[in-house]
Amino acid sequence: MDLLGNLALGFGVAATAQNLALCFVGCLLGTAIGVLPGIGPLATMSMLLPLTFHLTPAGALIMLAGVYYGAQYGGSTTAILLNLPGEAASVPTCLDGHAMAREGKGGVALATAALSSLLAGCIATVLLAAGAPALASVALKFQSADYVAILVLGLVAAIALSHGSVLKAIAAVLIGLTLGLVGTDVSTGEYRLTFGIASLVDGIGFVPVAMGLFGLAEIIGNLNRTGGSGVKPAPVARIWPVPAELRAILAPALRGTALGSFFGILPGGGPTIGAFSAYGLEKKIAREPQRFGRGAIEGVAAPEAANNAAAQASFIPMLSLGIPPSALMALMIGAMMIHGTAPGPSFIAKQPALFWGLVVSMWIGNAMLVVLNLPLIKLWVRLLGVPYLLLYPAIVALCCIGTYSVSNSVADVVIMAVFGLAGWGFNKVGIEAAPLLMGLVLGPMLEENLRRAVSVSGGFSVFFTRPISAALLACAVGVLIASALPALRRSRQRYFHQDSTA
Repeated sequence: MDLLGNLALGFGVAATAQNLALCFVGCLLGTAIGVLPGIGPLATMSMLLPLTFHLTPAGALIMLAGVYYGAQYGGSTTAILLNLPGEAASVPTCLDGHAMAREGKGGVALATAALSSLLAGCIATVLLAAGAPALASVALKFQSADYVAILVLGLVAAIALSHGSVLKAIAAVLIGLTLGLVGTDVSTGEYRLTFGIASLVDGIGFVPVAMGLFGLAEIIGNLNRTGGSGVKPAPVARIWPVPAELRAILAPALRGTALGSFFGILPGGGPTIGAFSAYGLEKKIAREPQRFGRGAIEGVAAPEAANNAAAQASFIPMLSLGIPPSALMALMIGAMMIHGTAPGPSFIAKQPALFWGLVVSMWIGNAMLVVLNLPLIKLWVRLLGVPYLLLYPAIVALCCIGTYSVSNSVADVVIMAVFGLAGWGFNKVGIEAAPLLMGLVLGPMLEENLRRAVSVSGGFSVFFTRPISAALLACAVGVLIASALPALRRSRQRYFHQDSTA
């Protein structure tokens, strides 16, 4: 059966009244989860899983998939307006999206995120429909050493996207990697860096750290700079991007879609590395890289396209190979097995209606997300008009509720407060939070794959003898050198200038 026939079969499954309603419910819940930082799609999908027992397999997968990519879609709202990344993939969006909001362009930033996500979702769905088996087979060629190289490249990309000192960005990544070591060693069962504190046995979570470094640190900094009165945002002049802005976001969104799709296919990749890599690429190829971090619209379009494309491309290895690239996809496999279906190489041939129905539902879901989100932009930007003395207590309460809800732990709220003060201090000395968070998120995966690669090969030479890992490490070194060269050049010029005036 050709592609058009398969898509017709998918429309016949996805366009039923029940599945359309389930798709809408999933997208609505996902958007609400993205707007409320801290809960996350994994916890929500876990809570909704029992409700799917009474649904058809297609209906259950369509609803859970809507929750997943809807959360990626909706996470940009608080990232842009309040500088609160509810998910790791939303961190790059904060850097320029919140800067645009402070300049009165919050509506334009939200519309950019919505349009970029729509474009990425449509293209990634075509990729899923046309090349799932062939593209997923590429992922089988990657071994632990290659994943280590990918993760190292992701960390270097986090260093490259910083607009301050390269040394400070490296220090931030190292701090994040160290924080990722806190907790129980999965290999030996020993406690590491817990200092006898029981609440650190399970490690330090992303949510309290992100809420502290971005949300609370932003509030503390604003109140400190303004003597307690807060920052008065610029009035919102318009909502929609002008034609010049639309032209400016097209190429970054396409590049972000390509990177996000690539990392979505790879186990261990996913939206986080895709978003950071897309942001770093745009900054490196920009004619004026100094605009990034200060309200560059490309800095919103690229990571938003990347995280949405990665969210949908991650279905490729899950459906065609039975390999879950993330915990969320592992949950999706569990949902499929509950309904008596198992993903794998023969899944598409044995369950064509289920596979193509899910693919077509993604197109429908992306259209629903645009219908849901674009009309709400005017409502969201009104948040910026709330007096800051009323807004910041609400933000603090939102941070506390979101952090507590992850594991019902007061200790997480305390950790959030500690990192709020730390983030304020980091801002004072010019250390950025984004590379630190990247180190925290990727550190455990890097350690796991590093141990596996070294134990299997018996040494570190495997990273240089395998072509894939060697090429990726070479790219990482190149990106790091390219990031450091401008600073070295300025230092040499300053040195020779001082020497000539002596």
